[in-house]
Amino acid sequence: MKRHNLSKDLLIKLYLLMLKIRLFEEAQARVYRLGEQEGFTHLYIGEEAIAAGACIDLNKDDYITSTHRGHGHMIAKGGQLKLMMAELYGRSTGYCKGKGGSMHIADFNIGVLGANGIVAAGIPIAVGAGYSIKLRKTNQVVVCFFGDGATTQGAFHEGINMAAIWNLPVIFIIENNMYLVGTRISRVCKVCDNLSIKAAGYGIPGKRIDGNDAVEVYLTVKAAVENARKGNGPALIECKTFRHHTHFEGDIDARDKKEIEEWLGKDPVGRMETLLFKENIISKSDMENHRKKISDEIDEAIKFAKESPKPDKKVALEDVYMN
Repeated sequence: MKRHNLSKDLLIKLYLLMLKIRLFEEAQARVYRLGEQEGFTHLYIGEEAIAAGACIDLNKDDYITSTHRGHGHMIAKGGQLKLMMAELYGRSTGYCKGKGGSMHIADFNIGVLGANGIVAAGIPIAVGAGYSIKLRKTNQVVVCFFGDGATTQGAFHEGINMAAIWNLPVIFIIENNMYLVGTRISRVCKVCDNLSIKAAGYGIPGKRIDGNDAVEVYLTVKAAVENARKGNGPALIECKTFRHHTHFEGDIDARDKKEIEEWLGKDPVGRMETLLFKENIISKSDMENHRKKISDEIDEAIKFAKESPKPDKKVALEDVYMN
C-alpha cells in the first residue's frame, strides 16, 4: 500500500472514516447478538476501504445507491450514527421512522437513495438518478454499489447498457467479496477472475483494483468521478475484497478457513494504520484517542436508540405511497 503523494490530512480523514465504519459495525454485531434488534443484519467489516475511498470526495448532492450490506456506505456519505442506530433498533427516531431497518436505510438529504434487500436492484435506481442529472443539466454524479452476485443479474446488463448509450454520470462499483451468500462466484460466472472486463461489452472503461487499499480506491473513483462530471459517461470499477463475517449475522460460514485467515491478514483498516505509522503521520496515542472518541459517539447512538420510542401502530400505513 502506497501513499501516492496524498496529503496527511486526507490520509487521516480516510482512516478515521474507515475506523468509524469498523467500530460501528463491531458495535452493531454486539447488540444484535444480545437480541436487542430484530430482522437481519449484514455487516460491512472488511470492506471499509471501498465505501470510504469512493465517498469521501463526493459532494453532498451527489447520489449513491447501496445494498443489503449498506451501513458502511451510509456512514461514508455522511449518515448520522444516532439516526442509523435508531433505525436498526426499529425506533421512530430512525432515518425511516423505524420501518426500514438494516436493509432499507435512506436519506435523500445527503444523496443516499437507499439500501436494498434485492440483489442488483440499486442499479436501475442509480441509472434513473443519472438520467435525472442529465435532464436537469446539473454537475452531480451517482456512485452505484453492488456485489459480485449482482453482475449475473439482468438489471446489471440493462442498467449499465442504458447508462452507456445515454452517457450518464454513473460510476458502477462492484464490491467483489467472491461469495454470493455461500456460493463462490467462480461457480456461476466464467469471467470471475476479472469481472471488470464486462465493461467492454458496453463500451465503457473498466478497471479492477485492490478493494482493501483505500488509497487506490480513492484515486480510481476520483478519476472516474471527474471524468463523469466532464460529460464523458459511466465507468465500471471492480474492487476485490473480502467480508470478515458471514453473509448475515448468525449464518453458517461455508468458506475455507485458510482463505479467511489469508484475507484477515489483508485487513483494510490494519493496512491503513501500517501506512500511517510508516509515514509518521499518526502516533499510537493519537490513534487510541480517535478510537475512544468514535466509540463514545457510537455508545451515545446506542443510548439514543434504546431511549427512543417504537413507532405507533397507527402510523403503519403512513409513508407507503407518495403523491
